Amino acid sequence: MAKVPTVRPNRIDRDKLRAAIRKMGDRYVFEMLYEAIDLLPGAKLTKLVSRYFDPAQLRPDGKTKGNLLAEVKAFEKASLGGDYYEGFNVNSKNYMEMSEGTQAWIAECERLFDCCVAQAKKGDPAQVREAFDILFALLDHIDEGLEDVIFFADEGGSWQVGVDWSKVLPAWLTCLSATAEPEEYARRVIEIVEKHDNYRRDKHLAVARKIATEAQRKALRGMPRTSGQRTMKGLH
Repeated sequence: MAKVPTVRPNRIDRDKLRAAIRKMGDRYVFEMLYEAIDLLPGAKLTKLVSRYFDPAQLRPDGKTKGNLLAEVKAFEKASLGGDYYEGFNVNSKNYMEMSEGTQAWIAECERLFDCCVAQAKKGDPAQVREAFDILFALLDHIDEGLEDVIFFADEGGSWQVGVDWSKVLPAWLTCLSATAEPEEYARRVIEIVEKHDNYRRDKHLAVARKIATEAQRKALRGMPRTSGQRTMKGLH
């Protein structure tokens, strides 16, 4: 009886992958490359980048290495300083496109959110919360319509960043619960949820209640919507 070949579940056909990448938008290729940088072992990463850059110019300087809050603050400074801002002349053919600077900002923002989520499980909750809040503030800055961080050719807003709130909010809530007084916890929960993912409001609030202390849950139940439509009373 002929032996049936074993198929490795994690095996990827590289030709199929290359073909799939050619059909991806520039933004997603950029984000995929960002993730690959963290996955490649040091020796392979050096071999890859040596074809395109001088490795000597990419040596670590130790200023923010391994310090999440310092990295996020550096990102904030670069963002507000216009380092990522890159506009272009918009017309009927390119109004759906994103500049390279905007794509780079989104990729770095998503990377830092992922780092915050990972650190929420093992890091100092006060520092991780501060890092989260800096990133939230940058999203708020974009939503104010201030075109000095990134450039959107069409209708801009933080929704275009594509934050995975179902992953980010539980991690942030864990840090918030560990560091906030009940009233502050309730206020920040409503504020962030209604501002950034109100469509899934009930789901997020259920998670917030689960993570909260008893005092924080009580404060959350009595917290009105920022829109003033109704209170949280009755949501147990």
